[in-house]
Amino acid sequence: MTPSRGIGRLSRRHFALALPSALLASGASGCAAPRQGTGRPGDPIVLTLLSHYASGALKEALRGPVDEWNATHDRVKVRTKAVEFTDLLTTFMVRQAAGQGADIIQPYCLWNGQLVQAGVLRAAPSEHAEEITRGYGGAAVNSSSVGGKVYGYPTEVQTYALYYNKRLLREAGLAGPPRTWRELEETAYRTAERDRYGNTLVQGFGLSTYDDSTTVGQTLALLNAAGGTFVSADGRSTAIDSPAGRAVFDLEHRLVVRGASAPGVNVYKAFQSGQVAMVVSAGWWTGSLKAQMGKDYRDVGVAPVPVPEADDRRATLSTGFMLGVNTASKHPREAWEFLRWLNTEKVSAKSAKASAKSTKKGATATRMSSLQVSVGSLTGRADDMRTLLSEGSDPNVRPFLDALAYAVPEPNVPGAQQAKSLLRKNIEALWTGQQSVDESLRTIRRQVDQEVSRSW
Repeated sequence: MTPSRGIGRLSRRHFALALPSALLASGASGCAAPRQGTGRPGDPIVLTLLSHYASGALKEALRGPVDEWNATHDRVKVRTKAVEFTDLLTTFMVRQAAGQGADIIQPYCLWNGQLVQAGVLRAAPSEHAEEITRGYGGAAVNSSSVGGKVYGYPTEVQTYALYYNKRLLREAGLAGPPRTWRELEETAYRTAERDRYGNTLVQGFGLSTYDDSTTVGQTLALLNAAGGTFVSADGRSTAIDSPAGRAVFDLEHRLVVRGASAPGVNVYKAFQSGQVAMVVSAGWWTGSLKAQMGKDYRDVGVAPVPVPEADDRRATLSTGFMLGVNTASKHPREAWEFLRWLNTEKVSAKSAKASAKSTKKGATATRMSSLQVSVGSLTGRADDMRTLLSEGSDPNVRPFLDALAYAVPEPNVPGAQQAKSLLRKNIEALWTGQQSVDESLRTIRRQVDQEVSRSW
């Protein structure tokens, strides 16, 4: 559920000209698709909702509440459409340029600044903005806001924590996961293994060039844990060339040079097979590990991201999605009311498949929180999460829930997606020895400053 590949910045005109027309005709996901209204008196309003819930558990999870709404509301119906995540931003922009934008869209929050700048997202009415600000954690609210204005209801929220292999740490004589960076390095060096030819058998700390979650995501989680940020408060320049940023790059460089990390290894496969002792990643991975590792999942532990010094305040990265209303929607009031129903109205928590065995009788949660828990994710509603992840749930989920209180959201300025792609490119150049720490920081500052400071 977490994005894995970057999507570059293109103008609305460039999107409309360069991309295949098939994107303008992506099919309905199958969630109780009502017929389109004719406009005659008494004919229902039909809202379209465009998301990346295109297949599998996500598609089925969304079907439930949408079917419920359509069965209980005569005047307003909802029809869902979906595309794969890698096509989502492109589809938003292409449809908008062609005058075919959906009423309700579910963007990755990293894109919100770009979508607001392009005139795609409508600011939430005051009563909805107040509900969102009151009902969700700070990171989720900030992710769904641009320039101090709230633009939608947070849906999926992912926080980052440290996954570790209990068996590998135990065999290295370690009692538990590291709490500080000094302990992290010591653990990484003690658990790393190479054969006599220098080939990596076990990474002590899993750095990987596989995707954004492990390249950029874990670097930003460590940066936040050190008290740093990627982009300045005004969103016009990078802030990574700082003592905190330098400390993170120095740490990762040492781990690679001293053989505790091997960036060319696919950490997702290697961790499952016991070839990685520790890695920082997002909470969505927990469900996948549990399903794929079988009995070996008992070796998996999760702990907060280590901080530089023992008395430092905890911090980590959060990413997420939200549901907002298109500026082009002819029925914004009805669209916002559907989103309120989906995201704020409390119903029996037993409706969440994943929590049916653990939630207490009479417990309630929002439909969106129940939907996310049913597919192994979280929302920014800590009260719902405590209800749905009560006694009997996987203890490895708890650190991600706790992190909702101190996580720092990805910056979502207009150039954020391209800035993230540039950051990834330079991190990989550092890890593979193409650039020094100094060269990487200088290059990031030059390239990212140029991107986020441009006129959009």
